[in-house]
Amino acid sequence: MKWEHVLDLDIVDAHHHLWDLARSYPWLQETAGELQVHGDDAAIRRDYLVDDFRRDAEPLRLVASVHVDAGAADPLEEARWLQQVADESGYPQAIVAGARLDAGDVDEVLDELAALPNVRGVRHILNWHPDPAMSYTDRPDLITDPAWLAGFARLAHHGLSFDLQVYPAQLAEAAQLAAGHPDTMVVLNHAGMPLGRDPDSLLDWRRGLDALAARPNTAVKISGLGMTDHRWTLGSLRPVVLECIEAFGADRAMFASNFPVDGLYSTYAQLYDAFDTITADFSAGERAALFAGTARRVYGLADRAAPA
Repeated sequence: MKWEHVLDLDIVDAHHHLWDLARSYPWLQETAGELQVHGDDAAIRRDYLVDDFRRDAEPLRLVASVHVDAGAADPLEEARWLQQVADESGYPQAIVAGARLDAGDVDEVLDELAALPNVRGVRHILNWHPDPAMSYTDRPDLITDPAWLAGFARLAHHGLSFDLQVYPAQLAEAAQLAAGHPDTMVVLNHAGMPLGRDPDSLLDWRRGLDALAARPNTAVKISGLGMTDHRWTLGSLRPVVLECIEAFGADRAMFASNFPVDGLYSTYAQLYDAFDTITADFSAGERAALFAGTARRVYGLADRAAPA
């Protein structure tokens, strides 16, 4: 794959990460290599700072970005650091912080997060799989746990959205969660992570997408596609991208890089070239929404100018 042309659209990268390994990121350090979803991650076990991110995105007209928690041991401290980075560099304009919604001090944590100017939402990863090497959590039932639901219910009070990361088998419960909390925006990460690409698995994934998309307080990030398709091609990405847009509509779908993790599978430019090519026949308004507009609206970035 190679970069063939310049994408002449504003880009709001709706999902990326930064990390400074002087801080603690257990999945990259203490337990490195145990999580197998994204394959061999040795190449990204290094600092990835805002200059690295901007360098990766250099071929595109990046005007804003949304940082999503990067698995830090102390998510609150990570959010404070990211706010400092944003104050100094201009990026990221929005922060989705990590938070354990079943923790006893969740309200105090959400108070502190909501006080940070760039924090827009939180993420508590819910991916569970029978294979421990594919699970981000050791509990299959967090999404229905009373303590977790009590914490989730506090998001609306703090004006925070929720970034939802689950596998396809969990999408039906996620739809029930969104239905029960209509005042909280629920943003599906990584297209729902369709691990299986056989017809039956894709049908189950699409049914889950449709169930979640039926709730008006939901949106989808078309991101992280390399994690479930390590050797992706334009042909293998196309149906996943188009199914997501068909389910949610361009006004509730957004493209994102998931860098540096998806840098294991392609360059930044190659990924966005694929998004560009797949949507070449879409209207100008649909493309503007997918590449920037939806993310601007969902994460409250309409008044944020691009840094010099």
